[in-house]
Amino acid sequence: MNTETSIVIEDLRIGFPTSEGGFENAVDGVTLAIGAGDRVGLVGESGSGKSLTALACLGLIPEPGRVTGGSISVSGIDISAMSTADLGRLRGREIGIILQEAAEALNPVYTVGFQVAEAVAVHRHLRNREAQRATLSLLSDAALEAPEKIARAYPHELSGGQAQRVMLALALAGRPRILIADEPTSALDLLTQAEVIELLDRLVDESGMGLLLISHDLVVVEGVVDRVAVMFEGRIVEEGSTEAVFSSPRHPYTRLLLASAPGRGSELSDEERNHVTG
Repeated sequence: MNTETSIVIEDLRIGFPTSEGGFENAVDGVTLAIGAGDRVGLVGESGSGKSLTALACLGLIPEPGRVTGGSISVSGIDISAMSTADLGRLRGREIGIILQEAAEALNPVYTVGFQVAEAVAVHRHLRNREAQRATLSLLSDAALEAPEKIARAYPHELSGGQAQRVMLALALAGRPRILIADEPTSALDLLTQAEVIELLDRLVDESGMGLLLISHDLVVVEGVVDRVAVMFEGRIVEEGSTEAVFSSPRHPYTRLLLASAPGRGSELSDEERNHVTG
């Protein structure tokens, strides 16, 4: 892999089999690029294809889904041509990911410390005390108070905010060049949402990682990313600088997202609203 990691998605289509024997595309012609140092937001409602696009970047499309068209390359290498070993190195070292529903993503039968230390051992080739020290450092970097206590805890003993911070520590265990954060504030109260986003913003800034921040809420990404892509029904319907998209949204769906956000009043005509909502 090149040291300057980049993800290039070109005309990506991801389909699931139909009862008629064909495939219906849930992601339909997505083109997007994220490089080290970039901050990109991918925004859209649940079911629009955001998470599938993110999982595809790591070769993790859930079965029976499959890529039906287009390509994804990481640092110039098509991931469909990668060996199992290369994909293993890709996940965590080149690209880290924070999954939705942090509490469910953690293994309930192992302590937090064991799970983070295991990721550190795999990605950094550290053992025992070195891995334990790195684990406590990661938990501290993720703004978890009393990291020693957190390391001894099981996932069910964590609050939602703590679980999300642990997922961030896990995603950073391999020192990735690009971080994908998939709905990192879902199921959190407003105060905790703001704290997690502020933490994510700071860590990305300090590390120089690229960031793909996925959310159903435009306001969540507004202060973090430089570029926004809006997904609707499997397609990117609008993309541009954060300032341009927020100040002059072109697509009715983007304007609907903004209009539904607290404190924003981007109005749609009845015709536009009916077009978006069907």
